[in-house]
This record gives sequence, C-alpha cells and structure tokens, in this order.
Amino acid sequence: MIVQTSEKKGFIRFIEKGGNALPHPAILFAVFALITLVVSVIGSLLGWTGVHPATAETVNVVNLLSKEGLHRILLGMIDNYTGFAPLGIVMVALLGIGVAESSGLITTGVKALLVKAPRNIITLMVVFTGVLSNMASDIGYILIIPLAGTIFHSLGRHPIAGMAAAFAGVSGGFSANLLIGTIDPLLAGLSTEAANILDPDYYVMPTANYYFMAVSTFLITFLGAWVTNRWVEPSLGKYRGEVTPEEIIPLTNTERKGLRNTGIAALIWGVIIMAGILPENGILRGADGTILHSPLLKGFIAFLFLTASSLGIVYGYTVGTFRKSSDVIDGMSNSFKSLVSFLVLVFFAAQFVAWFQWSNLGVLLAINGADLLQSLNIGLIPLVIIFIIFSGFINLFMGSASAKWAIMGPIFIPIFMLLGYSPELSQAVYRVGDSITNIISPMMSFFALIIVYFQKYDKKAGFGTIMANMLPYSIAFFIGWVLLLIVWILFSLPLGPEAPLYYNPG
Repeated sequence: MIVQTSEKKGFIRFIEKGGNALPHPAILFAVFALITLVVSVIGSLLGWTGVHPATAETVNVVNLLSKEGLHRILLGMIDNYTGFAPLGIVMVALLGIGVAESSGLITTGVKALLVKAPRNIITLMVVFTGVLSNMASDIGYILIIPLAGTIFHSLGRHPIAGMAAAFAGVSGGFSANLLIGTIDPLLAGLSTEAANILDPDYYVMPTANYYFMAVSTFLITFLGAWVTNRWVEPSLGKYRGEVTPEEIIPLTNTERKGLRNTGIAALIWGVIIMAGILPENGILRGADGTILHSPLLKGFIAFLFLTASSLGIVYGYTVGTFRKSSDVIDGMSNSFKSLVSFLVLVFFAAQFVAWFQWSNLGVLLAINGADLLQSLNIGLIPLVIIFIIFSGFINLFMGSASAKWAIMGPIFIPIFMLLGYSPELSQAVYRVGDSITNIISPMMSFFALIIVYFQKYDKKAGFGTIMANMLPYSIAFFIGWVLLLIVWILFSLPLGPEAPLYYNPG
C-alpha cells in the first residue's frame, strides 16, 4: 500500500484546517454582502470613480447605506431572490432529472455500460461512465465508484485502482460530459448575473461550454485510463487483502426491457426534434429561422425537463418502480430534498450579487483589474493558466462549485469582458480549475465517503492514501486541459453554440 509521508500529512492538515475554518457558504455570502455595504460607504466618501471603457461614462460608487440605498435594499430583497437566474433553472432541471433517477433509469444505464464492457477496455469505460454520471447529481459517487472497485476485484485487478479511476472520472471530470447536466444551467445562470454587471442584456446559455465539454470527455477518459494503467495500478501492486470478490449481477430481463422501451421513447423524441429544426420553416427554429436562436437551445432546460421526465416515466412503468401517477410526483419531490440547503444559500448569494452590482463596486473592480492586467500585458494563454491555478487552489478550501463561482464570477467575468474575453471563456476556465483539484480536496463533500470505500479493501487507508493515488490524475488533467485550451484559443474555436472566446466591450 502507499505509505503516507509526513509532508503529505502536513499538507493535508493545512488544507483541512483551512477549509474547516471557513463558515457555511450561506454565512459566507451574508458576510460578503455586509462587507459590500460597508465598502460602498467608504468608496462613496472617498470618491472612488472610474471611466467605463465601453460608454466613456464616469462610474461612481453608490452608497447603499444612504436613504435611497436602504430603500432599494428593502424593496428589492424578494425580487433579488426570486429573480436570481440560477434558481428557476436548477429547480426545473431537477424535476426532470428526479423522475429519471427515481425510476431507476440512470442506475440501470450505468450498470449496462460497466457490466457489459469488454475486459480490455474496462478502465476506459469506468472513467467514461464516471464522466457521464456527473449529469445526474450524486449517482457517480454512490453507485459508480464502489461498483468499479467490485468489477476490478472480480477481474483479478486491484479494487482501489478501479475506484480511483471512477473517482477521477466522476469528480476530476466534472467539467466534461456529452450531456448537459444540472451544474451547466446553474453556472450559466451565475455567469449571466455576473455578465449583467457590465452588459445588462448579456445571456449565457446552459450549453455555453458544450463543445469544449464534449471534447474534454474523451480527453479525460483517455488520460484517466492512461494514469490508472501506467501509474496508479502498478504502484498499488497485486491486491492481497482479505475481501473476496463479489458476484457481478447482470441486468434482469425486466431492466433490459425497460432500457429497450426507453430507447424507443428517446428515438421518438429525436424524430420530433429533427422534424422541428431541419426544415427551413421548422416549428423549433428561431424567429430568424436559425437553429442557434431556436427554443431548442434557448429553452434547453424545458427540453431537459420534458425528455428526462418522459424517459423516466417510460422506464419506471416498464420495470414497475412507477405504478401510479403519485410515484412520478414523489420522484420529483425527492429530487427537491437535495435543494433545501441550496435554496437557503441562494437567498444570501442573490443579495450579495445584487448589492455588488448596485454599488458599482463590481464595475470599478473590473475596470481597475482590467487596467492592471493590460499593463502587465501577459496575454490570454498565461492569463488562462493563472486563472486555472487560482481556481484550483481556492477549490482546496471551498468545495461547492456554484458557491465559489457565485463569489468569483462577479469579479472575474467583468474583468475578462473588459479585456475582450467572453463570459463563456471565463466560465470554462474556472470549471477546469475547479475540476482538477476536486479529487485531492478534503473539502469535497464526498471525500469522507471515498475514504470509506477505500477502507473496505485497505483498513489503513486515509487522506494520504487518496492524495497519493489521486494526485497523478490531477497533474495529468491539468496538463491535458491546459493544452486543450491553448489549441482552442489558437484556433479561436467556439466553446458552445453562440459561445465565442471573445467579447467586444463596445
């Protein structure tokens, strides 16, 4: 087994202590909101100003603790909350995902991918399935990681290597997927709020990073499999533990029938969508007759709800997990249970973002930050690398991707915009940095569960064991993603539909 060095233990203690010292994200947003009020008073008294590069207008700090400011805070508090872009997006998306998940469709689909995978590509399939699983909340952590250990063990391979590969795909590949998941509209909503600080009409679509994510899926799959086969499994050696291999239960006839019927329903949806967008006057094309401005893309969350819920209903009634209509509603309701803490957090995050925008502190910070970066003249590629490293470092201390972006987005998106770079690019770069250190951050919410999984096969496994096994993945993902971003930038490729790399402040 991997030996924990004192240096690793010391580093782990530093990260864990720093992370535990942070308050709950909701409290953190409340503190930031209060700080915004205080700084707005100071900035107003000191006469902080700046010149907006797009409009050439002078921007002054607005004192939010003035009579007018207090009135705006009190009258706008509810609208700030209910109008916060990510709120409705996430709630609607989870309604559909909840039906698919509670029906058993997602679990069975994952099992079908892994259990039937040929032995010679099992590592690739474990990482690939892990990446795809991040579209459906926590299914990867709960099902795929322990299942990968069982599969590797049954094949005579080291079970911890299988779980490490799955963990790398599920968590390290958090910013890669062939499908749009709940995190995509959530981050897009936060990016829209941040972009509106400079451009009130700017809208970041949930598919903003889709092209980059799709290519990243194959990059992370091959890198994850390569690191597992080349470094992690050889370092672990042959498994000599006391745990006996478990029997892998194949899909039942009922589950196969459910997948077949679901496939037919998915095909019907495909035909409906193609019929709506392929003809020049198709009903699903945009008002200008294009696909890019179609409700299929602009209203993607609605389509996600309709397709995920309908496929879940078909599967659920086929296999018997759904027997009456109330079972479907229960599936939707259960998905909302995970939203309780999010709903609390969003209230404080919405106030912080709104007050930060009203005070003009966001605009002034962006103007001065952009001026500083322009004076340094470091170029886009070094800027991207620095931002990835910074995001990855912050992720070691604060686990929630959306909570971090709600704090960082209003600062960095306007700065990038003033430098001529799009909010979609800022979001993509942040997601890369956030993903590469997920698998080595003790603040990641499932980190303790991963330790439990490892301890099933190695009772001495701890933080150091996970760090030693997962660090090679972090390094490989960092190098691979940086190189991919460099290629993307050099060829000026769009990150997604209507998601260019550059933004014109004028």
